[in-house]
Amino acid sequence: MTLTLTLPPELEQYLYQQAKQHGLSVEAVTLQLLSESILSRQKESEAADILQTWIDDKDVAEQKETGNYLIQALDEDRLSERQLFPLDMKGVTW
Repeated sequence: MTLTLTLPPELEQYLYQQAKQHGLSVEAVTLQLLSESILSRQKESEAADILQTWIDDKDVAEQKETGNYLIQALDEDRLSERQLFPLDMKGVTW
């Protein structure tokens, strides 16, 4: 696909600087930046979709069980004797 864009001068200058710095053509730098931006947004969207499926999961008992297991595992696997999630602080700080 061929696109013709009218860029603001500061964006045009940025692309020329990046092209010169990396020894690439302006077109190559522009395509690289556009690709990186799109891929980044896709990854963010996929991560948000995964988080939403966790939020939408209605199995509350399993979520609590998993949460309790994670808290226990984190507290047991510490170099310090100090608990990361002390029970007396449940509902106060976590």
